[in-house]
Amino acid sequence: MGTKIKRIFKKISLKRTTVLILVFVIMSVVLVRRLFDLQIIQGEDYISKFQARTTKERVLKSTRGNILDRNGDILASNVLSYSLTLEDNGTYTSTREKNLTLNGVAYQVLQILHSNGDDITHSFHIVVDKNGEYAFDVVEGFTLNRFRADIYGQALIDDLKDEQKTATADQMMEFLTGSEKFSIVLSGDRAYTEDELISHGLPLTLTKQEMLDIATIRYELNTNSFKKYMQVTIATNVSEKSVAAIMENKTGLQGIDVVEDSIRQYIDDESMAPILGYTGKASSEELTELRKQNPDYSNDAIVGKAGIEQYMELTLQGTDGKETVSVDNLGKVLKIDEDTKVEPVAGDDVQLTIETDWQSAIYQILKQRVAGVLLTKIDAAKTFDYTYVTDASQIRIPIYDVYNALISNSVIDITKFSNEDASDIEKNLYAKFQQKQQRVFDTISTKLNGSNPPAYKDEDEETQEYLSYICNDLLRDTLGIISKDAIDTSDATYKAWTTDETISLKDYLTYATSQGWIDISSFSPEGEYLDSEEIYQALTAYIIDYLSTDTGFSKLLYKYMLQEDTISGQEICLVLYEQGVLDKNDDDYENLASGAMGAYDFMINKIYTLEIEPAQLALMPCSASAVVVDVKTGDVVALVSYPGYDNNRLTNDMDTDYYAKLALDQSSPFFNKATQQTTAPGSTLKLLSTIAGMEEGIIDEGTYIECTGTFDYVDPPINCWYKNGHGSLDIRTAIEQSCNYFFNMIGFQLGKVGDNEFSEVQSLNKLQEYASLIGLDRKTGIELSEATPKVSDAKAVPSYMGQGNNLFTTSELARYATVMATSGNVFKLTLLDKVMDPKGDVIQEYEPEIEDVVNISSNIWDVIHDGMRRVIQTHSQFDGLGVEVAGKTGTAELDLRHPNHGLFVGYAPASDPEYAVAIRIANGYSSGNACLIANDIFKYMYNLADKDSILTGIASTDTSDTSND
Repeated sequence: MGTKIKRIFKKISLKRTTVLILVFVIMSVVLVRRLFDLQIIQGEDYISKFQARTTKERVLKSTRGNILDRNGDILASNVLSYSLTLEDNGTYTSTREKNLTLNGVAYQVLQILHSNGDDITHSFHIVVDKNGEYAFDVVEGFTLNRFRADIYGQALIDDLKDEQKTATADQMMEFLTGSEKFSIVLSGDRAYTEDELISHGLPLTLTKQEMLDIATIRYELNTNSFKKYMQVTIATNVSEKSVAAIMENKTGLQGIDVVEDSIRQYIDDESMAPILGYTGKASSEELTELRKQNPDYSNDAIVGKAGIEQYMELTLQGTDGKETVSVDNLGKVLKIDEDTKVEPVAGDDVQLTIETDWQSAIYQILKQRVAGVLLTKIDAAKTFDYTYVTDASQIRIPIYDVYNALISNSVIDITKFSNEDASDIEKNLYAKFQQKQQRVFDTISTKLNGSNPPAYKDEDEETQEYLSYICNDLLRDTLGIISKDAIDTSDATYKAWTTDETISLKDYLTYATSQGWIDISSFSPEGEYLDSEEIYQALTAYIIDYLSTDTGFSKLLYKYMLQEDTISGQEICLVLYEQGVLDKNDDDYENLASGAMGAYDFMINKIYTLEIEPAQLALMPCSASAVVVDVKTGDVVALVSYPGYDNNRLTNDMDTDYYAKLALDQSSPFFNKATQQTTAPGSTLKLLSTIAGMEEGIIDEGTYIECTGTFDYVDPPINCWYKNGHGSLDIRTAIEQSCNYFFNMIGFQLGKVGDNEFSEVQSLNKLQEYASLIGLDRKTGIELSEATPKVSDAKAVPSYMGQGNNLFTTSELARYATVMATSGNVFKLTLLDKVMDPKGDVIQEYEPEIEDVVNISSNIWDVIHDGMRRVIQTHSQFDGLGVEVAGKTGTAELDLRHPNHGLFVGYAPASDPEYAVAIRIANGYSSGNACLIANDIFKYMYNLADKDSILTGIASTDTSDTSND
């Protein structure tokens, strides 16, 4: 039996390989069964457990409050848009892997954005300049030093090391792109392999711009490195094409997300920009200040940068919401925890006192009137000889100054002349420029290196301008190579150069070098030059090299090329078409190109039609301002500064080229002419002098003073504007005729000590006392940046007729006019009407606020009001207006090389005042032109003429040279 069993086993015995196969089969069955169980039966559960790795808190962006005008019409609002965010949500095996991943994502996103015309949003202060080099986009100062501190991870500027404080853009980029920071480009043994780069979506080489863009994104992300999973916004207002491409490739773009956002949108009206301002990403210093009042500001917060947007920041800024979400290892949201969700709260709305229709109309009126004054002063001449000018009203503008202004103020971009795609005209101009440049450089080299160059005063005018530019504009003001702090201004050689002009630039720079007034760090970073001779030689070489790419100096060359007729006005005007400033489809293009129309007539026509505006030329005049106040409340219903700007191009994704153009514009559009520009008030101040004289008992209604035409109680004597003399006048007639002699006498009498002595100090003290009484010595309280007024503290007697060193803004003069209209109410001026929550419920109303009431005799007010009415009756500009106006004109004199400022203050209706106005045309020649603006404004406000007859869209050439003040 046993033998049989053995035989049976022997028959079924298997080879070893067969046994192994059976074992593997059995194990495979078990494994497949297990996999089936894991993937099919329990797969969903395991996938969920694998993916749901973490939870994070996500910010829900709020929207900014709207800004409305007094009628509830929207001036600033929010438009739905898309933004791109980036967060570092990866898990990396090494720092190298992390950098490759983040750099690769940044590069791929940049390629998508750029292919669709989009770009990243940032506040990075390094750019690639026109020469393809890294450069800063801000000058040396606090902002740049704060940026350096942020780059090098220092909490305070003072914590920067010496080498960090002076780091160049190149050095900072080397730090950011190297192994110390983001490892964008590595070299030597640490260089990335081709496989590493390709596997992370990176090219084998990067351009400077690409390295900068990647560094910028990494820098923005790094600001949140203290908190993983915190998103940063890297692009706003992204196009739908970019959004679609991002979403299509999102699985390969770790940490990138598309979120709904909003962008700021302003009314399309340049007149509103100086009031509204604009928004932008908060700087580190802005965040520091804002977080003192609201700690919830995020690192990428958008805040008000200027105007009401800035002043009402804490009101307009909404409150972000938040929610907790579960995310997988790729950052994909798996679940939103609704229980933790906190909805965002929109910012409150701000309603202003501004009447938009009036604001816009007055802006157009100012533009038309300034263009008219400019137009009537242009002559068909190369130059103007100031030698024979005895009155500033005689100043003329040669047409060659107009041609040059197109280049000088960058209406024409001369840097485009050398581009490959430049037109034939531009290329021809550039060829002539190169010849001129070489000749001038040879001359400068001789002046700097030759033996015994002439003294500055002995050089011709053209050479003087070149040398002055090199020394003052370039070495001192722009580059800081000549150190202002190091110079001894009492030094004889310094005076010989700056005042006496008896030495050459070579002599001055050689001496400055020997005295240590030259900062060599710009042209010798390593300080390798040992003696003053070596330093001077290096400096002169640096000057010539720098000038070769300096646009400011190149503009000077074009100026003299025009004067020499090397280039023509026709060529310059044709470039306006080539560069798209003007449209070739207009009728004048062919006529100009063919010679049927001369360049002079062409420019006159383009200024007349406002196709070329006064602000573009930045000649005198090129600006103006007007402020209108409701005299019953102190509400500012119009505050107009010409020129304005397009704030839609500055908010959201700032148009940096446009910003740079505005910042360099010689008409200074960022400088609010209504609240920041100060000038002498001219004869408008005689109303204050009236109050001082009558209140102090120096004069009364029965006082008569004989005007002889020259007030000779002081030295030098002061002429009345009417040199033949007004004869005997009382105070009402003195206001009407704006008699200088009469008001000089008030100032003189207020300074009398005893019978024979005059005290300058006493007279000035009285002027300041009464200026303070009516609020003229302090700011108006308006919610914009406003210059501090200055009541004269020198030249007492002329100060009483508005000269001396009195300085006031148009807004301050508007309050002054309001005080006169109301017989003494000193209002706090305001642009704010009310604040409303997002539902429209009023949270706060701004009630009229009277700071003070001037307590003087009603008889004095009667005199002033009557005098102001009589002023209007003697000015033909107001003939047939249709509403009774009271006012006072003023012409603020400068010198015989600059036209006078024209001013007007007044109110209407004269018998029952509603609105006060103040108007100034800087360098507007005469107060008569300010009166013409006032006439247009009152016509528009009170519907006294067809609006189309007021807002003609062309220059108003019915100008005035009358200055009866």
